[in-house]
Amino acid sequence: MIKSYTIGELARRAEVPTSTVRYYERAGLLRPAGRTASNYRFYGEDAFVRLRFIRTAQAAGFTLGDITSLLELRDGTAVPCREVQVLIEARLDDVAKQLEDLQHVQEVLHASLHICRQAEAKGRCEVIENLKLASATPASRTARRGKKINKS
Repeated sequence: MIKSYTIGELARRAEVPTSTVRYYERAGLLRPAGRTASNYRFYGEDAFVRLRFIRTAQAAGFTLGDITSLLELRDGTAVPCREVQVLIEARLDDVAKQLEDLQHVQEVLHASLHICRQAEAKGRCEVIENLKLASATPASRTARRGKKINKS
């Protein structure tokens, strides 16, 4: 006899919330095997394997769109290596951009810490002042610059 699971049993076995299973269903990544007489979803062992594949692919950095493609490739008959390589290359490009962005954030934070430590003796935080100025609307920044110019 083939084992079937309720949504709660499948979620517990895969160590995910039931909301994740429902989300993957809505996204078209996972389908129940059917419904009980009481209209409850039930899933087979293949759904568990598919769910673990989805979670593993996400942990490896693939997007849900990528995972949809990977599942189609996995379920197809052709050897999909080239297509998978294209997906991996795209994720690597994304990761490189994220690392570049994080490097910039790190540099800004180091500079801010340096400014903060130097200005501490003055009794006011230059970092907060700089953030306040940077977050002002364009019109108010122009007005502030005008005031500073007039005071000089």
